[in-house]
Amino acid sequence: MAKKVLLVDDEENILDVCSRYLVREGYEVSTSVNGIEALDMYQSVNPDIVVLDIMMPEMDGWQVAEKIREEHDTPIIMLTALGQEKDRMYGLTIGADDYVTKPFSPRELLLRVKNVLRRTYSEGREGQQEVLKWKGLLIDRHKRKVISRGNEVEMTVKEFELLSLLAQHPAQVFSKSQLIETLWGYEYLGDANTINVHIRRLREKIENDPSDPQWIKTVWGIGYKFEGKHHDED
Repeated sequence: MAKKVLLVDDEENILDVCSRYLVREGYEVSTSVNGIEALDMYQSVNPDIVVLDIMMPEMDGWQVAEKIREEHDTPIIMLTALGQEKDRMYGLTIGADDYVTKPFSPRELLLRVKNVLRRTYSEGREGQQEVLKWKGLLIDRHKRKVISRGNEVEMTVKEFELLSLLAQHPAQVFSKSQLIETLWGYEYLGDANTINVHIRRLREKIENDPSDPQWIKTVWGIGYKFEGKHHDED
């Protein structure tokens, strides 16, 4: 079944060119020129991924992304002409999964869409344990669910992928560059603060004391690791 893409931008030429590239690759594409219309279309289309411009009339991309993240973890790629670190960091805090900086080629966007979809929906790989359980923490990779101290935790796609990767390899130390390469799957053009932001948000969500984490440990000068042995009891 074709994956559904919701493409949102107030520049008609971008919508036209990018839509044609995506349709040619077999995607089902819906388009919108403003944020309010995009939210209505999101509800009716139920897309597999959203490509979202930041600077739009009526409601900007930040507001649209925040509204989507209130109830859904659909992957979001932000289109931005801003290119400033503070904007990338803000996008990460509200759950953006990737960025494409204008001007960009339609082919680049197509590759980003393919990559994010592959990372998001490639569940059930051979040899990977689907349910990871410890005392006080459960990660269900098939259902994309995390339960911490008895409560289900809402996570963005990238937060879940990062936690899942670390938890599948307890005690293994991952450098920031390894995590970026594994989770983003391309030569990332940003900086290592991307990982720092995600780690901080994960700790806030699953740790009793984020300043003294039990699960996600910092290995100074290298990166991060997950502490814990699998547990068979609740």
